[in-house]
Amino acid sequence: MVSMHTSPAEAPGQADAGGMNVSIVGLAEQLARRGVEVDLITRAADEPSERLLSDGITLRSLAAGPAGPVAKRDLAAIADEFGEAVATLAGRAAPRYDLLHSHYWLSGLATLPVALELGLPFVQSFHTLGAMKNKTLAPGDEPEPEGRLRGEGFLVTQADAIVASSAAEVSSLIDDLRAPPDRLWVIPPGVDTTLFAPERAVNSGNLRARLEIDPERPLLAVAGRIQPLKDQELAIRVLAAVRALGVVRQPVLVIAGDATDTAYRQHLEQVAVELGVERDVRFVGVLDRETLADLFAAAALTIVPSHSETFGLVALEAAASGSPVVGFRGTGLVESVSDGESGILIDSRDPAEWAGVVSALLADEQRLARLAVSARVYAEGFTWATSAASLLAVYESLKSH
Repeated sequence: MVSMHTSPAEAPGQADAGGMNVSIVGLAEQLARRGVEVDLITRAADEPSERLLSDGITLRSLAAGPAGPVAKRDLAAIADEFGEAVATLAGRAAPRYDLLHSHYWLSGLATLPVALELGLPFVQSFHTLGAMKNKTLAPGDEPEPEGRLRGEGFLVTQADAIVASSAAEVSSLIDDLRAPPDRLWVIPPGVDTTLFAPERAVNSGNLRARLEIDPERPLLAVAGRIQPLKDQELAIRVLAAVRALGVVRQPVLVIAGDATDTAYRQHLEQVAVELGVERDVRFVGVLDRETLADLFAAAALTIVPSHSETFGLVALEAAASGSPVVGFRGTGLVESVSDGESGILIDSRDPAEWAGVVSALLADEQRLARLAVSARVYAEGFTWATSAASLLAVYESLKSH
């Protein structure tokens, strides 16, 4: 039986919880199909609970810290309490788990002592690295704190195996954190190609009606937590630059994502007003997975303007939906986007250059259609079944631990 721990902050499956929790659930489902019992463990925001998600997968929410949401900066202070709750659940006298797999650095700090105490193999997945984020910091964004950098540096020396999602992440683990290369495994995420599929474009009429978008106007989609790292501002500036080029069918930009950074959200709205495109920008907030799939399938293009991506799961989900990606060439996006096959990667952050690429694609319907087909084919090469099989190989290698 395997225990997989999310950040003490969020529960798997939560809408807009990001690529981390999508990955955890996708892997758990495939592991369960292979006969592995999986407990997904997270912090309870309210009352502690347990719930069977599907055969072989149980979600357990444990009490740690005060009731209700806890600010990101305060999560480290409750890591020990979360770890103690995991230890109690695991059972000190006769551990119920064969292996502990931690996701995110805070969960690692909480549960590494549990693995050491119980003598269980310990696997660490980071999903994002403080060092990677600090190297590509957005203007005005706050760097990740020293405590996180030290914590991640400690975890890479203690974990029996470290699972990375891309070569870019491996480079940071080795160069910045001095991770032992012989403990590193690269397992790219998969994509649910049944949910994210071009056929969902049949729902675009309802989506457009809800957002008050003319059926003839192309959609540009942006998805991700609204924060400077994701740089939705660049997407808005690209939209304005596209308009300045005078394309026949002016696109509408749909921005989906959690706007917990209210100051940045307000800044984005102000930028849209200053550029005169506020009527062509739709902030739709948090979307459930089905609605997100509808958005991607309806979008002519998906814009991924992030300064840094560990892998870029959004880019893969968009490609699976037949929505080619226009993204920044850097970090993990060079692995989630096949340049010229599933999208176009751009070396600069100049809105005019991005607008030139977007306008050219929107003007050439045949080229855009070919790119949409090849994007889908590319995404079909990434499955959660393959990812889970690779992860089982990691687990098997630790049996003699």
